[in-house]
Amino acid sequence: MGSRTERMAEEGLLLVVDDNEMNRDMLTRRLSRRGFTVVTAADGQEALDRIAEQSFDVILLDITMPRVDGMEVLSRLRETTSAADLPVIMATARSETEDVVRALEMGANDYVTKPLDFQIVLARLQTQLSLKRARQELKSAHTRMKADLQAAARVQQALLPTDLPEIPGVTCAWRYKACDELAGDAVNIFRLDERHICLYVLDVSGHGVPASLLSVSVTRSLTMHADRSSLVLVPGEDGAGFRVAAPAEVARRLNVIYPMGGSANLYFTLCYGILDMQTNRFSFVCAGHPGPVLARRDGATSSITVPGLPIGIRENAEYEDTTVHLLPGDRLYLYSDGLTEETHPSGDEFGQDRLEAAVVRKQHLTLDASLDALIGAVSTWHGSDRFSDDLSIVALEIREK
Repeated sequence: MGSRTERMAEEGLLLVVDDNEMNRDMLTRRLSRRGFTVVTAADGQEALDRIAEQSFDVILLDITMPRVDGMEVLSRLRETTSAADLPVIMATARSETEDVVRALEMGANDYVTKPLDFQIVLARLQTQLSLKRARQELKSAHTRMKADLQAAARVQQALLPTDLPEIPGVTCAWRYKACDELAGDAVNIFRLDERHICLYVLDVSGHGVPASLLSVSVTRSLTMHADRSSLVLVPGEDGAGFRVAAPAEVARRLNVIYPMGGSANLYFTLCYGILDMQTNRFSFVCAGHPGPVLARRDGATSSITVPGLPIGIRENAEYEDTTVHLLPGDRLYLYSDGLTEETHPSGDEFGQDRLEAAVVRKQHLTLDASLDALIGAVSTWHGSDRFSDDLSIVALEIREK
C-alpha cells in the first residue's frame, strides 16, 4: 500500500472556488481526508490566478462571487481549455436553474446545488476525474497506435521500388497512393537477371492492419534475397544455378503458401509479369486481378482480360501464362482495381473504357508523366484526391535500342 502522499497524488489536484470561507474549509478538510490535494480561491480573479500558476485535475466553481463571478471564470477557461481536459463542476443555489442551464451550455461538465451535500460533491468529483483519466488513457492509446501505424507505414514504404532498373530499350515507372495509412496494395519492378525484368501489382482484400501485414509478407516472398532465394527464382533443372520461374508457377506457389484460412481469411489478387528483354515478350499471370492495358504505338489500346482465381481462394487453383509481343513505342500498364472502381459523385465508376481512353489521350506524354495524368483523371472524376481504395500502377515502355 502506497504512502499518503502517493494516494493524494493519485486522487487528483482540485481547485475549490467559493467566496464562503466555511464552505472552503469544510471541503478542504473532508476532501483531503479522502486523498485529494485541495487548493482554494476566494473569488474568480484569485481562481484565474491559481489556474495560471498550476494545472488542476478538476475545478469546483461557485457561480455567485464578487469581482469576477463563476460564469466569467468558466467563459475564460473555455477559450483555451476544453471540458475534456479540465472538468468544471458549478456550485449554485437550488433556485438558479437558468444559471445551471447557461453554465452547461458554456462548457461546464456538471453542477451541484447549495447547501452542499458532501457525498454528492464527492461522487460528482470522482465521476469527472474517472472520465478525465479514461479520456487520457484513450488519448495515450491512440498516440501509441498512431505511432505504430506510422512505423508500419514506413515499413511498407521501404518495400516500394526505389531505384528503377536502368535497362537499354525499356522505360519503367510506377505510382502508389494508399487510401489509408496502411495499404493492401503492393507494387514492384526489379531485374531478375541480365535478360528478364519482373513487375507486378497485388491487391489484398480489405484494409487496415491485417491487409497490410499480408501485403508486406507477400512482397517479401516475391523479393530476391542476397542468397537468391525467392519464389521468383528457382533452382535450375540440372541442380546448378537458378532459372526464372514462370508467372503461373509463381502464382501456384503463392496459392499454396497463403491459403485464405491461414491469413486471417484474407485473399489477394495479383497481376505478375516478366519481360524478356531479348525478345520483348511479356509473359504474365492474372489471379483474380484486372488484366494489363496494352497501348500500341499507333494508338490502338486494349485490356488483356485473363480469368483466374484470386490467390488463397481455392486449394489447387490452376493458373496459366499469357504472352504478348511488345514493339518499340508500345506501353503496358498494370494497375489495381482502385483505379477503375473509383466513383463519380453520381455513383458511376471510372471504369475500363475511361481508363483506356485516358491512356490514349496521355500517349504523347512521357511514361512517368502519363501515370500522374491517369491518377489526375481519376481524381477529377471522383471530385477529390482522397480515394476510396488504394491506387497502384506499374508501367513499362519499349524504346528503340
